[in-house]
Amino acid sequence: MTADADIIDGLRGAGLVGEGDVVLEPLTGGVSCDVWKVETPSGPIVVKRPLEQLRVAAEWHAPIERGQSEVRWLRRARGVDAHMAPEVLAELPGYGFAMRFLPDCPVWKDELMAGRVDVDFAAAVGRGVAAVHAATANNSADRDAFPNDAMFRALRVDPFLIYVAEHDAELAPVLRALADDLSSRKIALVHGDVSPKNILVSSDGPVFLDAECAVYGDPAFDVAFCTTHLLLKAVWSGDARLNEAAAALVAAYRSAVDWEDVDGLLLRAGKLTAALLLARVEGKSPAPYLTDPEHKRIVRDQARTLIVAPSPIDVLVANWKRNLV
Repeated sequence: MTADADIIDGLRGAGLVGEGDVVLEPLTGGVSCDVWKVETPSGPIVVKRPLEQLRVAAEWHAPIERGQSEVRWLRRARGVDAHMAPEVLAELPGYGFAMRFLPDCPVWKDELMAGRVDVDFAAAVGRGVAAVHAATANNSADRDAFPNDAMFRALRVDPFLIYVAEHDAELAPVLRALADDLSSRKIALVHGDVSPKNILVSSDGPVFLDAECAVYGDPAFDVAFCTTHLLLKAVWSGDARLNEAAAALVAAYRSAVDWEDVDGLLLRAGKLTAALLLARVEGKSPAPYLTDPEHKRIVRDQARTLIVAPSPIDVLVANWKRNLV
């Protein structure tokens, strides 16, 4: 039986499709998974299955069990706010799952790349991320439900921090210390991939997808990861509104932090943002749209300076330059 046939059998077993022909229509799945749209008697659904070898030039393997972690995150997030994540309909063989298809919800990355920058929506993203962190902070049940340290290390710590450290002797001590600190903190439920490509724009606010990196860890990572994407796009596009969007996201997030000292969290987020910015030009998963050598230099030079002399994330965003004279 082929993998696709296994998925179809799983859909039939879950009662989502009948015995007739079932068409798996491929969707863009990014680097880490296969994604299909499937028409069913009750409407379209999305089926997702993680890959063991990610679609990048470098060798990058990750446990496919992360599909279960994503399901748990989506369900937990819906418990915080039902509009925040799509409904999971069934878990399938190979750690895949089916979820409800959301029509008329563009991908936030597509909106940003087309020049449609909504600063208020960016603030809503910050509030949504903070809501999950606040609901799960210092919660032993959530910690026990996401014992995914090895998975998070394989998907985030090693490719974004350690890989760069192995190729940069000057910054290696700082990056390794940052990796150790990130891995040691167990504070709240972290999505792990809060990127504009994983956020839908709905009439009810942001809808978060692709939580396969979910771990109980340092909430600073989520706000740093998304801010990094906005700052990279600001350099790519030269659009000052992307700086404003990053500032709005951070400000909205900051205003919702009530589970720990906010200044310490913002400093950790600033350190992580600097490292992630460098990783998106020097790591295993470079930003695919950042192809101009000058854009890479702008990001690299600022990131290296910020790694050596870190700033809280709100200060980092306020001082981020889209070009260097």
